[in-house]
Amino acid sequence: MRDFTVHRGLAAPLDRANVDTDAIIPKQFLKSIKRSGFGPNLFDEWRYLDHGEPGMDNRSRPLNPDFVLNKPRYQGASILLARKNFGCGSSREHAPWALEDYGFRCVIAPSFADIFFNNCYKNGLLPIKLMESEVDRIFGDINSFIGFELVIDLPEQAVRGPSGELIARFEVDEFRKHCLLNGLDEIALTLKHADAIRAYEARRFAAEPWLAAG
Repeated sequence: MRDFTVHRGLAAPLDRANVDTDAIIPKQFLKSIKRSGFGPNLFDEWRYLDHGEPGMDNRSRPLNPDFVLNKPRYQGASILLARKNFGCGSSREHAPWALEDYGFRCVIAPSFADIFFNNCYKNGLLPIKLMESEVDRIFGDINSFIGFELVIDLPEQAVRGPSGELIARFEVDEFRKHCLLNGLDEIALTLKHADAIRAYEARRFAAEPWLAAG
């Protein structure tokens, strides 16, 4: 998992509430569990004018010119701004996989569905909850200025504008913050104790050798 400290990036406004995980990555793309390759199908039903299926060449598919991520001014965006209850619906972990694979490092919204919120942290994607008034302000800035960038400062728990001006502060659990700052997912956290695990297994097999017979 990539670490997250201070990120500066182009912000894209997805001005929709209650965006569910089936909109983020439709169900037909859930057959793979590789965690990669989902970016081209992020928001598939909104992003393309035809119906997408696994294995299609997305480069030749017709794009929806009205969808925000297809607009030239938002190409290369790495920060997504959304409305309340982002990530609702089914609990598929493929949703943060698709967002991260597309290139997003952070999603800002007034609220998130709980399971999606937790899954983001497990995959190096930072979900930031701000007050609706603060989100409204950022929507206004993004729409007013082409190329509007935000600076997400995780150590300081701050969202800043292009010139470093403070826009808002956000809360984050200390353990989750530690994991993001150090790029630690659940597997990496476990492996930090690999020596202790091996020592325990050696002691147990020495005391109960029949456990290793299988």
